[in-house]
Amino acid sequence: MFSVAEKENYIELAGLDRFSIDKIFDCGQCFRFDPVDNGIEGVAFGKALRFEQECLDKVKIYGITKSDFDEKFCRYLALDEDYSLVDSDIMTRLNGDVTIKEAIKYGSGIRILRQDRWEALCSFIISQNNNIPRIKKIIENMSREFGEKIDETHYAFPTAEAIYNAGVDKIFELKTGFRAKYIYDAAEKVVSGKIDLFAIDKMTTDEALEYLMQIKGVGLKVASCALLFGFNKTDAFPVDVWVKRVLEKYYPNGLDLSNLGNYAGMIQQYLFYYERYKK
Repeated sequence: MFSVAEKENYIELAGLDRFSIDKIFDCGQCFRFDPVDNGIEGVAFGKALRFEQECLDKVKIYGITKSDFDEKFCRYLALDEDYSLVDSDIMTRLNGDVTIKEAIKYGSGIRILRQDRWEALCSFIISQNNNIPRIKKIIENMSREFGEKIDETHYAFPTAEAIYNAGVDKIFELKTGFRAKYIYDAAEKVVSGKIDLFAIDKMTTDEALEYLMQIKGVGLKVASCALLFGFNKTDAFPVDVWVKRVLEKYYPNGLDLSNLGNYAGMIQQYLFYYERYKK
């Protein structure tokens, strides 16, 4: 079990297991964090954060108090889950799978963030047919234009209401392209209550996928990503270009997704990271 100590301008987590800020924030699950000297900086839940990790079992977090951590960021960082049990569950289900075994070893330290629901949904709508630098740029511009100011350089992700009130033309001006009408439709449906992001908690993943796909431009991949990274539906298994490539390469006869259990999404993350970075 890890400990949390509050210092003068940061909190320190010690005794961590399977927690790597480099892997967590560079495995394609979020778009508002970037590497800086000696750490990672970004924005989550309206807070400007800086992570520094000097060794595997210790992390400093600047920008939040211990109370903030206990109330929101422990869950956000998935530190309320024992990832040794997650890895064990995966290997039990896929006993003898050499690829998965190597991927877990290589990707150990990844955790699936529990991001803001609206931010995850909107971000993955933006991600369609897009590359990561451009996704980050669009999200940053949207936050500066429609989000609340945190400090001189950081802005919170805009609410659905702020984006809806801006209108589709203003969204398009931020170089969102064909995605502008999809972002606006998502905002309109959330603001009107046609889509209740908190009702998804009581749905199965299949039900939640169908529910989110009522939004224009939200297909299976975008809905799966949103559910995995914003709604804690860890059995969701998004298939993008990278994952499709992995499946074709290592599982030419197919991978039985129905046998992957509650942590199919974690398997997806391990495979994605393994194939993308192992070379």
